[in-house]
Amino acid sequence: MTDLAWMSVAEAAGLLRAKKLSPVEYAKALIARIERHDAKFSAFLRFTPGIALEDAKRAEAEIARGEWRGPFHGVPYGLKDIVDYAGLPTTAHSKILKDNVASADAPVTRTLRAAGGVFMGKLSTHEFAIGGPSFDLPWPPARNPWNREHFCGGSSSGSGAATAAGFLPAAIGTDTGGSVRNPASMCGITGMKATYGAVSRRGVFPLAFSLDHVGSMTRTVRDNAMMLDLIAGHDPADPGSANRATGGYTADLERGVKGVRVGVIRHFYASDVRADPEVASAIEAAAAKLAELGAEVREVRTAPLAEYLACNRTILTSEAFAIHENWMRERPGDYGALARERIMAGAFVRAADYVNATRLRRKLTDAFHGLFTGIDVAVTASSMDPPCRIDDTTAIESTYGRQARAVFNVTGGPALAVPAGFTKSGLPLSMQIVGKPWSEALVYRVAHAYEQATAWVERHPPLD
Repeated sequence: MTDLAWMSVAEAAGLLRAKKLSPVEYAKALIARIERHDAKFSAFLRFTPGIALEDAKRAEAEIARGEWRGPFHGVPYGLKDIVDYAGLPTTAHSKILKDNVASADAPVTRTLRAAGGVFMGKLSTHEFAIGGPSFDLPWPPARNPWNREHFCGGSSSGSGAATAAGFLPAAIGTDTGGSVRNPASMCGITGMKATYGAVSRRGVFPLAFSLDHVGSMTRTVRDNAMMLDLIAGHDPADPGSANRATGGYTADLERGVKGVRVGVIRHFYASDVRADPEVASAIEAAAAKLAELGAEVREVRTAPLAEYLACNRTILTSEAFAIHENWMRERPGDYGALARERIMAGAFVRAADYVNATRLRRKLTDAFHGLFTGIDVAVTASSMDPPCRIDDTTAIESTYGRQARAVFNVTGGPALAVPAGFTKSGLPLSMQIVGKPWSEALVYRVAHAYEQATAWVERHPPLD
């Protein structure tokens, strides 16, 4: 049997359903691993082994009675601590909300609970999903399992760290300017920002209403597709939710990429921003691998990266300040320095700039989606640099401008970060596979073919 820490959701589901693996045994193994190692990585803000064992015992009894709820029945998961779990604090990693107890489950939480998932706890985030990594908050920032002296990305930092460390096979994150895909990239896992409106955001503390997404974070592509199958769906109480059919994301995983038209957005990382050579080489090698597998690969061009980033930044900071304005006036000292600085930037954005950014967003989106008349998916960089040291504030600040993730919060289409190798020093490298709206199944298909043709997901961080 695969080491329980590294078992995929798909593997675990087969064993759990066949009663060859006990949900209680599974939960106890991961609880012991978290207790042994998380003091070094701070992935959890609130570890809940008691709830986990209750969930696991319930799942075990149900499975014994033949009451199978699906592939997440008995599988451990965690939630970024801006997502509500009834009866537990939703702190957003901030002193502002340290006593904020959720009165109800977010729909994504309710779905995972109804599926028989085993809840392991609330996971670290950057403060309010924008300010971090910060050392002036009530709780420490999460660290990278590949090297604890390095940044693990954000703002879904604990979700990325916990999944990469083998504490959980799956976690929920959120993504407004890349906050699922950044920790996925830095931690060497898979993170999906699905099409805007695919997953309900109700019960999730907002950062920017028109850019926010809830996303799935796993170690494998198949697990990610399975998770999105579960959490996607229309929520009429979320004004951004799309009323259209979702699901079927695993159906075509084994079809391969022969004949699939892949566009490489090279100018993002080769000229708009010059990526670290190891990052650029990894993406070029991935494109070559897809061509070797039968894809039709060619270079494509869109608007300069800087236009997308400026558009995202203007909308995000404006909307974030609107959410935080009262607290900023009444309790500015209760924010960490990074969150206060980043949120306050929105106070200086003129209404005309915000309106013009929303108009530019439409133009950029239409032009980008026009690329898909000639291609099926695109690949490009995620982060332009490998993980930097967590105590290098200058390097960390530069990472927010040296990335190509915010592009796809602007366009709203699906974007998946997948492992693409390792640096010479053993830190993860990553790339993005992106598609037109509602093409998640095809994005997953391409990613799965690449994953199966490489061995990146078979490497795990040495925690001891």
